Amino acid sequence: MGLSTRILQGSTALVMAAALAAPAAAEPVKMGIVTFLSGGAAGPFGVPARNSAELMIEAINAGTLPAPYNSAGLAGEMIDPIYVDENSKQKNADFQKLVEKDGVELVVGYISSSSCKAIAPEAEKLQKLTVLFDCGTPQIFEDIVTEPKYTFRSAATATMDNVAAARYLQDTGVSTQKVAGINQNYAWGQDSWRDFSESMNILEDSPEVVTEQFPKVYAGQYGSEISALLTSKPDVVHSSFWGGDMEAFVIQGSARGLFERSRVVLTAGETAMYSLAKQIPDGTIIGARGPHGDLAPESALNDWFRAAYEKRFGTLPTYPSYKMAQALLGVKAAADKAGAADQQALIGALTGLEWEGPSGKVSMALAGGHQAIQDTAYGTFELSDDGEAKLVNVIRYSAECVNPPAGAKSVEWIKSGFNGTSCN
Repeated sequence: MGLSTRILQGSTALVMAAALAAPAAAEPVKMGIVTFLSGGAAGPFGVPARNSAELMIEAINAGTLPAPYNSAGLAGEMIDPIYVDENSKQKNADFQKLVEKDGVELVVGYISSSSCKAIAPEAEKLQKLTVLFDCGTPQIFEDIVTEPKYTFRSAATATMDNVAAARYLQDTGVSTQKVAGINQNYAWGQDSWRDFSESMNILEDSPEVVTEQFPKVYAGQYGSEISALLTSKPDVVHSSFWGGDMEAFVIQGSARGLFERSRVVLTAGETAMYSLAKQIPDGTIIGARGPHGDLAPESALNDWFRAAYEKRFGTLPTYPSYKMAQALLGVKAAADKAGAADQQALIGALTGLEWEGPSGKVSMALAGGHQAIQDTAYGTFELSDDGEAKLVNVIRYSAECVNPPAGAKSVEWIKSGFNGTSCN
């Protein structure tokens, strides 16, 4: 055997030994991301949520987030997102495809409460970790999946929004002798109006409800409903409209003088603050379904998120973007805590988890550690002389003040006079 042959064989052996000794590259964590990518809810809600997912996933994979999220990946494993349009007539089939064909480790998604009502039991049936990032009906864990194992929600329910709205009216001295509501005729709108009106009964000694309007979701035209509101002359109009429906209501209602005759409370109005700044009348009470957007507390993480989002997309993030970021950071916090990103590790770490998002602290405090609560805030819209939209008279409410305690159903807690509440 020649010298050159012996050297070649030795080199080959060293290469093979090194290859055997080197650990195999970790498989990426496949993650389904479900949000509205088409239809009326896409522009104000779905696309901002998708944009946030793209931004956050890239930053998580690169390890470029502020501390404590500045390690790369989910416990070192990269995220491989699969985006799915929530605007589908076969939501359950789309979910099944993510699980059975695409082989995702988890799903993060769903804006509409009707979507979540369909998907939560499916997630339990298929035993797939699913983090609901936005939908608000409290029915998910109070009535539909009462002992969740695989389903989590990383944002608070509609109860928080509407208890806080009632408290804001009381705290700012708005006249509430006559109240009215215009809410979409499905779980989200029905639950929102129920929780608001029941809260008003407790806080304001049963004001007169002069009209309740429940148009179908995505109706778009609200002429008859606005006429009913104008005729009934309420002091306050409550609306949980969101997305395109909320924008249409603002445009049509303000054109007919509704917002000047009554104080209008838009529990999900923050998404239109900038796009409809010249249509929203001063004095409109605005919520963001949590302390998101202009209501977010100051922090290095919030500063990074707002700057990075605006630089990339040319506009400031609104609350759907914040809530997607909040969900993904919850998943990262769980993976880093567990030291692994497989489903069982994530479920164990997510249960009862507390983490910080751009909007502050989030606590999985309800539904056996599967339902989040957090602080919230409301403000009053004002357009400055230079055309800048802003919120004034902002009041913040602690999570314990506006969310039911563990084990209590939302409406029963409200009717009890908010038993067990701690309001600072």
